[in-house]
Amino acid sequence: MERKLSFDLHVLTARLDRAADRILRAEHGVSYSRFLALTFVGELGASTQRALADRLGVTEPSVSRMTAVLAAEGLLVVQPDPGGGRSRRLSLTGKGKQLVAAAQQGLEERLAAVVAESGVPYDEYARQTARLLTTFEHLEALK
Repeated sequence: MERKLSFDLHVLTARLDRAADRILRAEHGVSYSRFLALTFVGELGASTQRALADRLGVTEPSVSRMTAVLAAEGLLVVQPDPGGGRSRRLSLTGKGKQLVAAAQQGLEERLAAVVAESGVPYDEYARQTARLLTTFEHLEALK
């Protein structure tokens, strides 16, 4: 049976997500989905729940529940938007920033080890992956 690249990429992504979830839960006590939320808040700066929901591809009520948990754990600050309305502004706490930095470094080191084990040059794989992501972003912006 011949495999297709689209299927292989899907399987690889699913395996990476599951592995990241196991590692993050064991070493940092946070799920991969919550880690992604924290990472996106850090990348976007003091963002809104709506922006985070869009970035994660989930509903705003789902993000509201997740951010409440992350705030209760001392990883995230959720404040009313100074402009008023029902909007909530998000920012990482010092503890949240430390968790994201440590977890990102640990995940990157593990992925680099897997790539090295495969015999694929890391720099080449990173460059080609970035190229694919840029192409997808460009195509999505045209829609």
